[in-house]
Amino acid sequence: MKYMYKFVIIRHGLSVWPTRFTGWTDIDLDPMGIVETKKYGLKLKELGYRFDLGFTSVLKRGIETLEIILRALGQENIPIIKDWHLNERNYGDLQGQNKAEAVTKYGEEQIKIWRRSYDVPPPNGESLKDTYERVVPYFQEKIAPQIKAGKKIIFSGHSNSIRALVKYLDNLTNEEIISVNIPYCIPLVYELDENLKPIKHYYLAPDEEVKRVIEGIKNQTKK
Repeated sequence: MKYMYKFVIIRHGLSVWPTRFTGWTDIDLDPMGIVETKKYGLKLKELGYRFDLGFTSVLKRGIETLEIILRALGQENIPIIKDWHLNERNYGDLQGQNKAEAVTKYGEEQIKIWRRSYDVPPPNGESLKDTYERVVPYFQEKIAPQIKAGKKIIFSGHSNSIRALVKYLDNLTNEEIISVNIPYCIPLVYELDENLKPIKHYYLAPDEEVKRVIEGIKNQTKK
């Protein structure tokens, strides 16, 4: 089956808080995150990608990632829509805490539950389910119509806003989404049919590169 539409998703680049729970804290990209983001922007350019419209959160690491990508593409003048519904999930009382120190404080199992379970939020924060319930309706109401109208869309998101969208697009169960990780700044491309159902999806990087970045993220709770 030939795809009808392409939709490109990119997680923001490495931030200055890789070892802290960030959530809605508004922090900058790390210099290495800027370099890596530009690299993948140039990869998109090499492959001939063009965009009509960009979506991102109101958090500057998401915005800056999108701006770097579009500058690398020479497409920095396209409209960018920023909306809080696309924010990273709110980590509540964990925000700002060092991940390894939080493991010591609360226990590895409790941190794993807060980080990876579908519907258990950290104290005063959001679960992935809560994030899903704001990201997916926004996608359905604001982004999907633009894709169906033939617009080429790029979305610069966050680990959990993207995981929520992946759960929806791939129709994953609550259990299946738990094991899904999203690497920093490697474009994830969805080829969609006329009903916006995925035909296939893939990263614009070799599998070993994707795995290396994901393993680095998994190790952020270790001292």
